[in-house]
Amino acid sequence: MGKRIFLAGATSAIGKRLTPLLLQAGHHVTGTTRSPARAEALARSGIEPVVVDVFDADALHRAVAAARPEVVIHQLTALPPGLDPALMEAALKANARVREEGTRNLVRAALAADVRRLIAQSLAWVYAPGPQPFTEASPLYTGAVDALDVTRRGVVMLEESVLNAAPIEGLILRYGRIYGPGTGFAAPPAALPLHVDAAAYAAFLAVDRGRPGAFNIVEPNDAVATAKAVAELGWSPEFRLTENLPA
Repeated sequence: MGKRIFLAGATSAIGKRLTPLLLQAGHHVTGTTRSPARAEALARSGIEPVVVDVFDADALHRAVAAARPEVVIHQLTALPPGLDPALMEAALKANARVREEGTRNLVRAALAADVRRLIAQSLAWVYAPGPQPFTEASPLYTGAVDALDVTRRGVVMLEESVLNAAPIEGLILRYGRIYGPGTGFAAPPAALPLHVDAAAYAAFLAVDRGRPGAFNIVEPNDAVATAKAVAELGWSPEFRLTENLPA
């Protein structure tokens, strides 16, 4: 039987690949966007759209309450197409705000709505230096070194918000570097690649599978282990959507 799902970031690169999987499985999906035009596109695809800004805590609270979801999926980002270098300094700060303030607002709205499970995207390259391959039990890096500090801080705060949201079951998906349709990158990067479809598939599986905690979601590599996601979620990095979906 399908579940009621609130997808924050339904028009993101991963959100667009995730929504058809959820709909095909019979779930009722409410998807967020900040654009009325994109809301119309979501409605045409079978999603119940809601135009809301994650930083407007009151509006977000009302939107989640109205959706009555069993599961909330957090796929919100604030990154420019193709990670345009000219825009990245400002984008990293905006993305960190999404992870910190936006996640905090989403968690509070989910708690108020008695949501059972919250799935959120994180990163697989913020582990502290140490023995490899890193597992989900490896500590995250919390020191201060360079311009990526704002990203690391945002990731740590996002994970703390989600994993400490009891009685909600919090699941963290630590994604590799995304490529594929809608990402601005056709070829996999040299380090920790992850196809956008495989990223979406992990979130889809986490709706019904996996115990609360973190999962590394990356293609096979020597630096980050993915055995937990394969065993508990049944995840495969080879998954690709078979439909010809728009990028």
